[in-house]
Amino acid sequence: MPFTAAEIARQLGAELSGDGQTVLTGFAPADRAQAGDLTFAENENYFARAEQSAASAIIAPAGFHSAAKVVLRVADARLAFARVLPLFFPEPAFAPGIHPTAVIAPTADVDPTAHIGPQCVVGEGVRIGARSVLQGLNFIGAGSVLGDDVNLFPNVTIYARTEIGHRVRIHSGTVIGADGFGYVPDGEFHRKVPQIGNVIIRDDVELGANVTVDRGALGPTVIGRGTKIDNLVQIGHNVSVGDHCLIVAQAGIAGSTKLGNHCILGGQAGVAGHLKLGHRVMVAGQSGVMHNLKDGEKVLGSPAQPDRQTKRQLIAIQHLPDVLKRVAELERKLGGAPVPPPPTA
Repeated sequence: MPFTAAEIARQLGAELSGDGQTVLTGFAPADRAQAGDLTFAENENYFARAEQSAASAIIAPAGFHSAAKVVLRVADARLAFARVLPLFFPEPAFAPGIHPTAVIAPTADVDPTAHIGPQCVVGEGVRIGARSVLQGLNFIGAGSVLGDDVNLFPNVTIYARTEIGHRVRIHSGTVIGADGFGYVPDGEFHRKVPQIGNVIIRDDVELGANVTVDRGALGPTVIGRGTKIDNLVQIGHNVSVGDHCLIVAQAGIAGSTKLGNHCILGGQAGVAGHLKLGHRVMVAGQSGVMHNLKDGEKVLGSPAQPDRQTKRQLIAIQHLPDVLKRVAELERKLGGAPVPPPPTA
């Protein structure tokens, strides 16, 4: 759908420089933009590229000017980029109704505006809210509740008694509510502890592909409001993730750990069980957290330590070969016992 530059400026609350009647038909990066496209630039380097491109208009921070292009000046170019993309690339619409191959239990309550795609299975006592979408091959276990505007991509599995809030998006291959990993020694064997809790996912959460969120052993595993979880993340049983957290790919959180609000876990970070991480904690990628963290702490390494301390240690390690050479030279000059030279690569 085409928009004029003035219409886009109103949508973004942007300051418009240039012809507001310029018609914009799409959005593209500068190196691929064509006439009629809108692009964006966050700094001088990208703005120069955008000016040289075929794009008709540029979203840019305040203070940028162009004699050749329409410029929409905003406080945050990347945020404006995220807000404008849905105008040109809206989400696909799903018509209300139930596909004839879907299996719906007699006691399930499916809102008439919901879309139930092919090969879906909806169990006994399930409630599915207004405009929610099961795209296809989805399984919803008995007693589960899905709020309004939920979107389940193909092959998402929801175990029994899961509670999902409004405007939640869950991508393909994700499993919600599988058994937590709980066993106790019984002689030479491992006896399974029945996992009788559930999973609660609050409003406005997005889960990537192949995420696993285990149900609690007794109480719930909870994912807080507005939290975004990347692909291939493991959330253990009885974990509580706060509001508006970011958890990046291949991270894992062991059972019964509690995260505060606005925490960030980098890729492949691991958090041991039964810990408490405060609000706005940041864990760098591939770090291993083995102890509680207070509000605002930033940690790095395995075991994770304050990030500045760990960085100093890493820099010091890089200097060790030169230090050993210098020590060996001093020992030679002083006539002491020789220090073995550092190994050569």
